[in-house]
Amino acid sequence: MSELTPPTVKPRISHFSSGPCAKRPGWSVSQLEKACVGRSHRSEDGKAKLAEVIERSKKILGVPADYRLGIVPASDTGAVEMALWSLLGKLPVDILAWESFGQEWVKDVLDELKLPETRLMSADYGKIPDLNEVDFEKDIVFLWNGTTSGVRVANGDWIKSDRPGLTICDATSAVFAMEVPWEKLDVVTYSWQKVLGGEAQHGVIVLSPRAVERLESYNPERAIPKLFRLTQKGKLIEGIFKGDTINTPSMLCVEDALDGLKWAESIGGLPGLIKRSEANLQAIAKWVEQSSWAAFLAEKPENRSCTSICLKIVDSWFTGLTPEEQAKSAKKLAKLLEKQQVAFDIASYRSAPPGLRIWGGATVETADIEALLPWLDWGYATVKSELEKAA
Repeated sequence: MSELTPPTVKPRISHFSSGPCAKRPGWSVSQLEKACVGRSHRSEDGKAKLAEVIERSKKILGVPADYRLGIVPASDTGAVEMALWSLLGKLPVDILAWESFGQEWVKDVLDELKLPETRLMSADYGKIPDLNEVDFEKDIVFLWNGTTSGVRVANGDWIKSDRPGLTICDATSAVFAMEVPWEKLDVVTYSWQKVLGGEAQHGVIVLSPRAVERLESYNPERAIPKLFRLTQKGKLIEGIFKGDTINTPSMLCVEDALDGLKWAESIGGLPGLIKRSEANLQAIAKWVEQSSWAAFLAEKPENRSCTSICLKIVDSWFTGLTPEEQAKSAKKLAKLLEKQQVAFDIASYRSAPPGLRIWGGATVETADIEALLPWLDWGYATVKSELEKAA
């Protein structure tokens, strides 16, 4: 068979978007029939649903009993913003960034909050800053997993247990797919729309006792919008962590989150979720080892994400193109695969190096990843052949 002959087997589900991500296997809209719609979210039934999401989440994730977990507005972005605006300013800050979303938090800290004692520790796409250089006398802001680079921290061993500062971690592409060392983290944020495949616009914030102590003892000299407020009269707003949300949530989204959590429980909880994500990474890693044109964007194996799996193109024909031609060629490849209905939404992020980004979170079946891989070879060969003929 010629390399330009398309494969015969397609993924059963071709949803590989990095957010919102694939729904869990077997999902249908009928799963939402028991949603508490047409009712107040502050009704007894509404609050019970929200509280159930909180308790199931804490149990699956192994969140310590003295940590608070609350549902907040505006997805993971809103949860991160709450932490930055409410907590930072008491101590100097080390902020780590190695991809686009990390850079967004840099802009917040430097350009909006204008915190003068801030050190930026950055790295190019595919790399990670030197974690041994982090100063835990300061507050630390970082991502556990860089969604647009496919680079994750390998573990929490680099984080000091007796740190004076707080560790604030955007873990939206990690939670439910990777081990999170809660005792090393003071603030963790995520959204349902990633590993659980939930609907968007709702975020989750997890606070350690140290973070709560900071909130109740430190009053930043700046106005804090209502949507970011975690305290009232110097005390934590405990209702947020019991289902009494700041604003009106979608009860359809809440029901969908419950469905995802129950599915997670049915496959063995966190270990089952991690196993599925790691299997997806290993399937792609096995293919990459044999590929003549694709490689991981993440340089070190221990830093390769098992959720946002980012690939770069290393074929000499491609690297010989101008940056503009590389970007156009990579987009053409993604569009061709979408046209064949074998992979939706796998173009690399707009500010990342040209390539592909394949979501490998727990809701994605490894069999679908394996069915996709021959199509990647076919798609690249087809695009290369067409562009060479046109040259």
